[in-house]
Amino acid sequence: MSKDLATSKFNPRKDSGNEICIAAIQMTAGPKVLPNLKEAERLIDIAASKGAKLAALPEYFCIMGMKDADKVAVREETGSGPIQEFLSSTAKRHGMWIVAGSVPLVSSKPDKVRNSCLVYDNCGRQVARYDKIHLFNLVLGKEHYAEERTIEAGNKIVTLESPFGRIGLSICYDLRFPELYRSMGEVDIIFVPASFTATTGKAHWETLIRARAIENLAYIIAPAQEGHHANGRKTYGNSMIVDPWGVILDSLQQGSGVVLAKINKSYQTSVRESLPALKHRTLHFC
Repeated sequence: MSKDLATSKFNPRKDSGNEICIAAIQMTAGPKVLPNLKEAERLIDIAASKGAKLAALPEYFCIMGMKDADKVAVREETGSGPIQEFLSSTAKRHGMWIVAGSVPLVSSKPDKVRNSCLVYDNCGRQVARYDKIHLFNLVLGKEHYAEERTIEAGNKIVTLESPFGRIGLSICYDLRFPELYRSMGEVDIIFVPASFTATTGKAHWETLIRARAIENLAYIIAPAQEGHHANGRKTYGNSMIVDPWGVILDSLQQGSGVVLAKINKSYQTSVRESLPALKHRTLHFC
């Protein structure tokens, strides 16, 4: 667990009865769907046993293929298929909400998928879907990534009301585009499931996560992929939960596991009252 000691003098009022436990799950996904679902189930079970009312899975939790086109081969129609059935049944079994980092869904193009973050409530109902808007592209030494080859970009900002507060959804590379989060309006919790590369993660991950928390005065839940994958890719990890003051409440640098923290609405309200930056915005863009 990581603490930012520089914030220790900030003591807003807290109401322990207003706290809700949320989990961010870290994985090292492989090229086969079924083993990934079994590992996700194991980690969700751990999160539930520790009192989590919501568990968030990383981007590509269900498949990190040997090649980019592998996810096209396992794509699902909206509302059906083994990945979505697993998510629905697991949420219902535990009576918890699940934010599924990304699921490959059918797109309008036969050789591409929508990289979709799906949200399930505690009854197992899908209550939201966000299709990744910003597609990762990197040419850096021997590293080459071009998501547009196999992913059809989304174009809709998605927020939803929940028992935990107003939620905003994003995926991985979206993190680099602060205008996306501003366009969400005032949200209480932002999810950033990711599979950051080791190179870009080491350079920018924590800085960007904490910046998004601070500028939006929101909790950030960031479950990530970590480790050496069968396809040769190395992801950064460092899954974390950050509070509205930018404090890292819990994190996991390496390995599969569960990051846990309690979000507190009265604390967030106090932070926003002490520093009402969201009300001081004067520049608004379409």
